[in-house]
Amino acid sequence: MRNLDIEKIEIGSGRYPENLMQIDNPPKQLYCCGDISLLKEKSIAIVGSRKFTVYGKTVAKMIGRRLAENDIPVVSGLAYGIDGFAHEAVADTNGRGIAVLGSGIGKMSPRSNYELMLRLIELGGLVISEYSPDMSAEKFTFPQRNRIISGLSEAVVVVEANFNSGALITAQFANEQGKQIYAVPGNINSQFSMGSNLLIRDGAMPLVVIDDVVRAIKGDISSGSYEDISLGDDEKAIMNVVKRHNGVSIDTIATSVGMTVGKVNSIVTILEIKGAVISQSGKIHLAK
Repeated sequence: MRNLDIEKIEIGSGRYPENLMQIDNPPKQLYCCGDISLLKEKSIAIVGSRKFTVYGKTVAKMIGRRLAENDIPVVSGLAYGIDGFAHEAVADTNGRGIAVLGSGIGKMSPRSNYELMLRLIELGGLVISEYSPDMSAEKFTFPQRNRIISGLSEAVVVVEANFNSGALITAQFANEQGKQIYAVPGNINSQFSMGSNLLIRDGAMPLVVIDDVVRAIKGDISSGSYEDISLGDDEKAIMNVVKRHNGVSIDTIATSVGMTVGKVNSIVTILEIKGAVISQSGKIHLAK
């Protein structure tokens, strides 16, 4: 374990984040490694299950990347799965992340994300914990840290969560704290999306366009054009059809590109989240 420069911030000090002062049971101290000034910036939390699908991984990275591109700090738990993917995308975009650990910084868990933690710090991010640096993670410490994740953030995005996911605990804390909750819609037949879909049923904002989260912090933003969006080969093929026949059915797209309707539906959902297309009355249109 590398020697890390860890600072301790006591509750009530000038460097203690004001938004954490407003939550129930605020941490009495924060052990910090990195740029402490991030505690005073407006940030967005991205959370989800340790178990994930390719869809969840893709969306977590897309949201993390878009927030980083707009210089919005991303808060998460640096856990395996959705949390780690969000912070990985932030690091890959040279953005700033705030990792809230369920252990002491010197005993960070999971160890598989240790190098990612160092990358975040080196890129101007911040790692914090309410636990002393030499404290190992316990079963109770992970749910406890979730109140800090939501407390630090202006809004919480739940990307993918099964019924028992700890991400739902974060959403519950966010609700109690009066924070905006976004949930990414998922397949109703997938156990991995059951929790996030239930959040939408119970009043969470469905996140179908990533820039909605950006606007929560930045207000109006320049939307650019679909040419500015990073697309894979299959996405480009579908976009070419939509550009030729703006207002086209899924069946027509599938026939044109030689894919199954199910595969086209999945890719179109990703394109909608990226803000490249919109679906209206059963037809796919260019969004910009």
